[in-house]
Amino acid sequence: MTQTEALPVNAIEVHGLEKTYAGSKKSPPKTALRGVDLVIPRGSMFGLLGPNGAGKSTLINILAGVVNKTGGTAAIWGRDIDERPRDARAALGVVPQEIVADVFFTPREALEVQAGFYGVPKNERRSDELLAALGLSDKANAYVRALSGGMKRRLMVAKALVHNPPILILDEPTAGVDVELRRQLWEYVRRINAEGVTILLTTHYLEEAQELCDTIAIMNRGQVVACEPTPQLLRRLDTRNVVVTPEHPLDGLPVVAGFETVARPNGAFAITYRKGQSSVEQVLAAVRAAGITISDITTEDPDLEDVFLALTYGDANAVSPTKD
Repeated sequence: MTQTEALPVNAIEVHGLEKTYAGSKKSPPKTALRGVDLVIPRGSMFGLLGPNGAGKSTLINILAGVVNKTGGTAAIWGRDIDERPRDARAALGVVPQEIVADVFFTPREALEVQAGFYGVPKNERRSDELLAALGLSDKANAYVRALSGGMKRRLMVAKALVHNPPILILDEPTAGVDVELRRQLWEYVRRINAEGVTILLTTHYLEEAQELCDTIAIMNRGQVVACEPTPQLLRRLDTRNVVVTPEHPLDGLPVVAGFETVARPNGAFAITYRKGQSSVEQVLAAVRAAGITISDITTEDPDLEDVFLALTYGDANAVSPTKD
C-alpha cells in the first residue's frame, strides 16, 4: 500500500460470491458457494463458523487465490482479487488447517525463506521477533521435524506474519493443540488484533469463538445464514432453560404438562421454554402441578452452540433476527 492510499473501512468485502465445482461422468457439478455476501470491518476479530461442507474453506481458498470463483466479487484490503490479485494476496497471512512443515529447515530458516518469498528485505525481517512472540525462541535452531504438533502450528502462524500483513486468517488453528498452547496462541492473537491486525477465525471450538470474536458469521450449505455482533447473535434464540433440583430424588424424568424435560446431573432436570410463549413462573407452576417440591432452580440463556445448532441443524423457526 502506498503512503497516499487510505486505509480501507473494511478488511474484506465479498458480494454475490459463487463457486461451482465441475462435475464428471460419475458425479454432478457441486455448488459450494451460493451468492455469499460478507463484510469484515478493519480491525475486527471475526469468526466464520459452519458445519463441515458449509463452504468456509472454499471461501478462504478463493480469498487466498488458491481457488477461482465462479461469480461475484471479492476485495481484500480494498483490492479487488481479479483486478489486483498480487496486491490482494499480499494483504493476507493464512494459517491453513493442515500442518505444512519444512521438516529439513530450522524454524528460523523457515521464516527467512518465507520472508524471501514475499520479497521482505533482510534488514526488515522479523524472524527472531516472531519466534519469541510465539514461544519458539528456544527451538529456533532445532529441525522443524523435531517440533511437537502445537509448536508446528505456532510456527505456521509466524510464517503467515513474516510480511506483516494487515489481515490474518486462522483456519482451525487450535485443532489438536493442548490447553496451554491454545492459551498462549490466543494471547498473541489478541495482542496483534489490539495492534490493528484484522483476524478471520474459523473454529469448531464454539466457546473460543464466543469468547474471542466481536462479530460472527455462520455459514450453512454455501450461504451465510447469520452475520451479527456476537452479543446480538446470542440474543437471536428465543429460548431459555430452567434447571430444577427437586427436594426429593425422583425415580425418573418427571412428566410436566406442556413442557419437555431433560435429565441433568445430581437428580436435576431442565425444561426449555420459548420466551415469547411462556415464562419462568409458568414453568414453575407446571412443575408444582406435577407434584414436585422444588429445592433449587437456576436459569440458563442460550450460548453460541445453541444458536449454531438451531441455525444449521435444528429448528430455524426458533431463531429470529434481533432488533437493536
